[in-house]
Amino acid sequence: MKPNERFYGVSDDFRSPYSRDRDRIIHSGSFRKLEYKTQVFLNQEGDFFRTRLTHSLEVSQIARSITSQLSLEESLAEAIALAHDLGHTPFGHVGGDTLDHLLKEDGFKNGFEHNYQSFRVVTLLENRYKEFKGLNLTFATLEGILKHSAPYKKSFYSPEIDEKFNLSTHPSVEAMIVDRADEIAYMSHDIDDGINSGLISFETLKKSTLICKILEMVHAEGIDEENDEMFRYRFSSHFINHLVYSLLEFSASNVKTEELLCATFSAQEDAPIGFAPELEHEIKVLKKILFQQMYQHESIVRHMFAGKQAIKGLYSAFTQEEKLLPKSHLVQLELRSKHRVIADYIASMSDRGAMKLYNELYAHI
Repeated sequence: MKPNERFYGVSDDFRSPYSRDRDRIIHSGSFRKLEYKTQVFLNQEGDFFRTRLTHSLEVSQIARSITSQLSLEESLAEAIALAHDLGHTPFGHVGGDTLDHLLKEDGFKNGFEHNYQSFRVVTLLENRYKEFKGLNLTFATLEGILKHSAPYKKSFYSPEIDEKFNLSTHPSVEAMIVDRADEIAYMSHDIDDGINSGLISFETLKKSTLICKILEMVHAEGIDEENDEMFRYRFSSHFINHLVYSLLEFSASNVKTEELLCATFSAQEDAPIGFAPELEHEIKVLKKILFQQMYQHESIVRHMFAGKQAIKGLYSAFTQEEKLLPKSHLVQLELRSKHRVIADYIASMSDRGAMKLYNELYAHI
């Protein structure tokens, strides 16, 4: 017997199936590339700002905290959280929107959608095993990635996907928790990054009653300087805690832990995970303020426009000359359409990788 041979077989794996899913996701190339993919602020702008990687880690931490309190599968929530953004293009949502537009303009009506791309990454594009494509994840993890946010049905999904994952149902409770943890995380860190960058102020955010409640909590600690780093830190802490405890208070009685409820809870019914109606309204108001005052800020729009042009330039270059694609993607042309292979490659790139190649292709010599 080889040393530790009994640990090599899947049947003897000391990890749970969901822990194994998590480990396979973490060790994938797509996960590592999240370090250099934009959340809101371009990665090149500084080390402080969140990226897709740090965002995914924050979502995972919040989701694990919630599932732990509800006696659910923490590792399942962690796996879904770590994988939920694997399909994002460089340059944030504008990159995905641009790629979607370009594909549809060329007659590919399915276009591009980042949740489905995340699903394709873990089921098709990541190759780690000789016997099969993808990472060989459990049904519950795949369902959580595919149904990251409602509505679950997409016009371009094949009948096979609907048959296997039953798109008329909610995913597992753990997956629904990841969806709300995603919301909590991005609101919290976008505010933190926005304040730190000077793109938005607490004074502007005070139009939100939710923000005013959190500010009162920070001031109650005797911390009054709103531009201070400690103030921002305590604000983020109180913001996350308030939303997590509010979610637990509203949702705990709706959750049954006897079984893993994958693809069984009708999507026509309200999700059992959420906030009280008043808080849901306050969150919508806050999102509107963030969109109008920060996401549409001149500085953000300028950088996103540059990213949009890079996506357009790369798409055009690869369409005209497919030999510009790396060898690993050239071989895929025998299996999939050229435009889908191009979209897969662009989506896999980091911000800096995409901008570097764009400059190489279009720089004036």
